Amino acid sequence: MNEMSVPAAGDVDTLVRSAQSARKPIRRGAYTGQTSALAPGIVQGNVVILPGDWAGEFLQFCRRNPKPCTPIAVSEPGDPMLPELGEDIDIRTDVPAYCVFEHGKKVAEPTDLHDRWRDDLVTFVLGCSFSFEQALVEAGLRIRHWDAGTTVPMYKTNIETAATPRFSGPTVVSMRPFTPADAIGAIRITSRYPSVHGAPIHFGDPAAIGIADIDAPDYGDAVEVREGEVPVFWACGVTPQAAIERAKPPLCITHKPGSMLISDLPNSALAVF
Repeated sequence: MNEMSVPAAGDVDTLVRSAQSARKPIRRGAYTGQTSALAPGIVQGNVVILPGDWAGEFLQFCRRNPKPCTPIAVSEPGDPMLPELGEDIDIRTDVPAYCVFEHGKKVAEPTDLHDRWRDDLVTFVLGCSFSFEQALVEAGLRIRHWDAGTTVPMYKTNIETAATPRFSGPTVVSMRPFTPADAIGAIRITSRYPSVHGAPIHFGDPAAIGIADIDAPDYGDAVEVREGEVPVFWACGVTPQAAIERAKPPLCITHKPGSMLISDLPNSALAVF
């Protein structure tokens, strides 16, 4: 996937066609893997789907924790379509793989939600670091999990989120290793994208944020941190999954970590400068 051609940033029509082409095999169940480097230049999103009587408090949780949990779209109750993100996006089919939680326990990983959809479900799409990865690549930085064709490593930390009555838990981070000079560039670039986690929240010693073993991520796949490199950690949209495990709603559906919803929005729409 790291050898895919990258459309020009200003060619929005080409970007949208790329996104629609990427969703077609996902929609028919022919592609169920991770989406990093798919549809370059296009916004991808983390997904959280909750019953209506939990949705309002979850939105409050997101507002209290904007670094890992910035909503870029919220559906109407029972409506599987997300017109804010694309004309034909159907949350029941357009994510490669889902995680279904019942009372905080994962019970299934389906590839569509037709059999589980209900009239009271509300979909939240949260900003995803895959959106800023393209900007890093365009600046000449190498992303280790792109080169390996794997899912970015993600870790639970000792940084607690700001709680609501039912939602709380650790901040989850994603990690990319860079040389110190490239890490400075990555900080500068990702600062332009606050709605998709923005600048890193930590770099250097993983133990300082409660990560005991950098080679054993809680989600995704480990990548090598080479001599002369530092691990750089960004807040991650998998944070809600950790909160859901603790809150134990009767039903919650999320994306499988690494397998995101691909929108029709260009990444440039999220840049603030």
